[in-house]
Amino acid sequence: MTQPPVSMSGKLSRADLVKNWTALRERKPQLRNRDAAEELGVSEAELIACRNDAGNFRLQADWPALFAALPKLGRVMALTRNENAVHERHGTYEPASFNGMVGLVLGPDIDLRIFLKSWKFGFAVGEPSRRGLLRSLQVFDQSGVAVHKIYAGEGTDMAAWQDLTAMLRMAEQESALEIAAPPVKAAPKDLAAIDVAALLTGWENLQDTHEFIGLLSRNATQPTQAFRLAEGRFTRRIENGAVRQLLMAAAQEALPIMVFVGNHGIIQIHTGAVARIEVMGDWLNVLDPDFNLHLREDRIGEVWHVRKPTSDGVVTSVEVFDTEGERIVTFFGKRKPGEAELEGWRALAAALPPYSRAGAAA
Repeated sequence: MTQPPVSMSGKLSRADLVKNWTALRERKPQLRNRDAAEELGVSEAELIACRNDAGNFRLQADWPALFAALPKLGRVMALTRNENAVHERHGTYEPASFNGMVGLVLGPDIDLRIFLKSWKFGFAVGEPSRRGLLRSLQVFDQSGVAVHKIYAGEGTDMAAWQDLTAMLRMAEQESALEIAAPPVKAAPKDLAAIDVAALLTGWENLQDTHEFIGLLSRNATQPTQAFRLAEGRFTRRIENGAVRQLLMAAAQEALPIMVFVGNHGIIQIHTGAVARIEVMGDWLNVLDPDFNLHLREDRIGEVWHVRKPTSDGVVTSVEVFDTEGERIVTFFGKRKPGEAELEGWRALAAALPPYSRAGAAA
């Protein structure tokens, strides 16, 4: 059986990549594919595409068909990550709904906001693990960066899994991946050029948290810029270590929270309590049976306590960014539209320690 060749953008031939990856796995057998791709100087999608065994093949980019079939799989693990956080949620996919390129999966287990414009390559993957063959469905963007992954587990209907992968298997497995360079991030608008009065007036008149994205767009403002300009009125910068304190306090109080982790192609949400919080090196972790969060504490650049007016009252969030201003994770108290937020969550967020500029400079 043939497998798709890899477009290495002039870096490596497929044969050389297979050779180098084999040698790397011998030296570092526990290395994850994403980290292996980085060491080898290719994208993760290119690494996946070079596999040549029967359990690995390209899938058609028919994403609505994929989501239509996912509920039949039963219990799986959904994984979404960005550069500094990994969000893993076990459960069952509910049927998705789409409006053009934007989709929703609204379920008690798996809760997603989907942006199909960034979905490009799909693969069925089988990898050896300590528990046997680990099967997954993996989706990547045009640059070969992972967008979303779905892993089979003990509760997965493997007959339905085989039906899904057979249905979506790409007929032409010879076509090369056309990997594009990552998009260049636009430079932020100069802070002094932002109309602060318009920004704050719009903020004061928010009726829904989802309107905040439009507010930022209209004012050509990055989130952390807006938070600085609103500091003392709608926002409060807090210590980077407040993220650990937040999770520890939520676990101690059995307070249900919402944890959002996303990238340009998807946002994945956990709603519920957290219990087992552990620190392992640079990683802050939630290690619960149905929900895992892995967050690089050492890459936290800014943390903000944010208040947004809505028709249901003020909604409080704790929003975490890296040193480049990229969003890592966002926390809310558990709530639904039409409900006021939990007083316990509001109190927890208010108690988080303020950022100390003197301490940061020391």
